[in-house]
Amino acid sequence: MEQETLKPFFVIGISVRTSNENGQAANDIPALWNRFRAEDIGSRLNNRTCDEVYSIYTDYEGDYMQPYTTILGYAVENLEDIPEGMRGLAIEGGAYEKHPLKGNLLQGLVYNAWVDIWSSGISRAYTADFEVYGAAAQNLEDAAVDIFIATR
Repeated sequence: MEQETLKPFFVIGISVRTSNENGQAANDIPALWNRFRAEDIGSRLNNRTCDEVYSIYTDYEGDYMQPYTTILGYAVENLEDIPEGMRGLAIEGGAYEKHPLKGNLLQGLVYNAWVDIWSSGISRAYTADFEVYGAAAQNLEDAAVDIFIATR
């Protein structure tokens, strides 16, 4: 884990409202990923700034067990052209804790990291946390993914 100060940026993608209660997110988030791939969301964005996919957790109603919104999308130049059915979000930037992961995505690499984060006692801001999936995440059995946790 590393401390970082991030600059503000914009993301556009598709979203779902979910919760970790009763395993709801375990159904909703994989379904969102399937839709993201099926609809080729990246091809619908004209002002993408990179090829990394962002999985963002925001609009928290409380802690990690309360309802929140997940957005899958790409960093973009601005929020002036949000395609129908998508959502734009301005990430404020600021203090983040970076958790670099390496391992098998098919064996719960990211989920297991979140379980550790939830029980870690990190002073979370609950504004916008996110995962970044770049070129190093393409090999599902030997992937590198970064998780960024907004801190107070």
